[in-house]
Amino acid sequence: MKKAVILLSGGLDSATCLAIAKSQGYEAYCLSFDYGQRHNAELAAAARVAKTLGAAEHRVVKIDLAAFGGSALTDANIPVPTDGVQGNVIPVTYVPARNTVMLSYALAWSEVLGADDIFIGVNAVDYSGYPDCRPEFISAYQVMARLATKAGVEGASLHIHTPLIFLSKGQIIQKGTALGVDYGQTVTCYKADSEGRACGECDACRLRRAGFEAAGVTDPTRYAR
Repeated sequence: MKKAVILLSGGLDSATCLAIAKSQGYEAYCLSFDYGQRHNAELAAAARVAKTLGAAEHRVVKIDLAAFGGSALTDANIPVPTDGVQGNVIPVTYVPARNTVMLSYALAWSEVLGADDIFIGVNAVDYSGYPDCRPEFISAYQVMARLATKAGVEGASLHIHTPLIFLSKGQIIQKGTALGVDYGQTVTCYKADSEGRACGECDACRLRRAGFEAAGVTDPTRYAR
């Protein structure tokens, strides 16, 4: 089996991404991050999802993006917005350079594993305006990765897979459901409590709820109230 590194947050999109990688015959090495996020209940969700979907290995790496702040997800003094996604505005839930940093860790592990494939669940349709979820970013990063690594210089054709990038949230849920993803195990909420229960108000909750409605799938999300 070919090996692949899967960036697994514990949310809906990354769980679907893992299921897709497994369905394509990859041996999945899942990588999650304790980066100082206020919704760190997602890490327990990532462990559940990795185990259920049969990951070969799951590692959690601790980094400190909260040291810089600048995001409602890493700075307790910045409130998480609950007024819905605003068009053409990068919201305060954007974490500066998060995907760049996480892809770099995935790149390092993939080189050690001898894996040419990395999966990341970025989405450019039902997303919150994050610049590091765009196809232009992924394409540029892939070029850089092939230049920056021993494996790339020696001819390995590293590929960053973004199977969800042009799917709506409803389409993602339909695809994951068909692949047997248990979305009740996932945590998406930006303000999830210690037990992983969702607030039902933040942008992430709004997008998730609308996705289940569009997919015609019963929403298994546990809400705090």
